[in-house]
Amino acid sequence: MPDKRKHRGQHPADKQLFTEKSIPLLRTAVQDFSWLLSRGYAPNASLKLVGDKFRFKERQRMAIRRCGCDEASVRKIEARQCQAAEIKGRHIQLDGFNVLIIVESALSGGLILKGMDHCYKDLASIHSTYRRVEETATAIELIGKSMQSLGLASAKWYLDQPVSNSGRLKVMLLEVAAKKGWNWEVELVYNPDTTLIANGELVASSDNFVIQEATAWFNLTGWIIDHHLPESRVINLRP
Repeated sequence: MPDKRKHRGQHPADKQLFTEKSIPLLRTAVQDFSWLLSRGYAPNASLKLVGDKFRFKERQRMAIRRCGCDEASVRKIEARQCQAAEIKGRHIQLDGFNVLIIVESALSGGLILKGMDHCYKDLASIHSTYRRVEETATAIELIGKSMQSLGLASAKWYLDQPVSNSGRLKVMLLEVAAKKGWNWEVELVYNPDTTLIANGELVASSDNFVIQEATAWFNLTGWIIDHHLPESRVINLRP
């Protein structure tokens, strides 16, 4: 069946799965999951143990996985995080789909979660194909304007080459940048995560693996949501 979604991240079950009653349980589950990870337990086994304990559904378990993080990783992430005042005049590398999809989800009323690493996470899933939604153009412009207001000198987007339509998104990003006069590059790579880490430059991502291994990172999606999208549907799952 073709994907006909017009918005990113919205799911009809979320109103029942993420209620005021369930949020404290989800926070406890994230804490338990993170505790197990911190003591060397395997992620899949830990998630099953915690998910079964609370009888959570699949999307609730996905939220726990994305928001949980072991203590050592949190310390590394916090040590390498840059604040807004520290990035003026710098070049930044973007974890392209990660950044764009979170902003699209926030704009479209999708659920946004705050995890143990202080980053915002989405529950959207593009699988192997990226499709534009109604908020895509607005999201790109908002990201660009935010980077401009932060004083960043230039940006390079990295997109997953194996994802269908990544080439079309590249063209769209470059067209917007040319129209606005933004100093952007866009590159399709097989694995953006390893490329972002290997380059040793400032990174924008909320991917736990990327931000704990990057030399330095900035919470761009968090800054955008906090400063421009305060009405977003954000649930804090930090204990």
